[in-house]
Amino acid sequence: MVVKGRNVEVPDHFRIYVAEKLSRLERFDPSIFLFDVELFHERNRRQRKNCQRVEITARGKGPVVRAEACADSFYAAFESVTAKMESRLRRTKDRRRVHYGDKTPLSVAQATADLVDDSLFDRLAESGAAHAHQEREPEYEEGPGHIVRTKEHAATPMSVDDALYQMELVGHDFFLFQDKETDRPSVVYRRHAFDYGLIRMA
Repeated sequence: MVVKGRNVEVPDHFRIYVAEKLSRLERFDPSIFLFDVELFHERNRRQRKNCQRVEITARGKGPVVRAEACADSFYAAFESVTAKMESRLRRTKDRRRVHYGDKTPLSVAQATADLVDDSLFDRLAESGAAHAHQEREPEYEEGPGHIVRTKEHAATPMSVDDALYQMELVGHDFFLFQDKETDRPSVVYRRHAFDYGLIRMA
């Protein structure tokens, strides 16, 4: 377990509290070998109600699971983020179970096969790079109009269903992946309500 802070010092009593809480989450996936907990304090006075942010990233043999939450205190934010993390880890555990007969759910790939909205491609390009497992420090000046974060991840070929599953686990609105079916870069994204979209390169 790694606990670090940005713009804040992490007291020992909070580290003990984090260790006790995270030890309960290990029951969902015993293969998790690292919980990366990051605390961030927003200095803007107008953001007082959401000035403390906590982000947890769990790494194990399976996909990376990530969650974040904001509140007026680190304890409240941590309670909220652990609830999100528990929900996502429970979803991962349930997915590993085999479903038989009529209980087998419809594949997300089948349900979203006809959904392609090209108008969102420009919005995705503006919003930055997709989720990644590795993050590099910025080599550019910070400020408006500058690239301030670069992420990279291995382009492992996967199905649309797997891409949607991984997007949900990290809590992002879109996910860039190498489509196993077409062997080309593709993007899945979240639409209104509970719908998804798929953009494939031609």
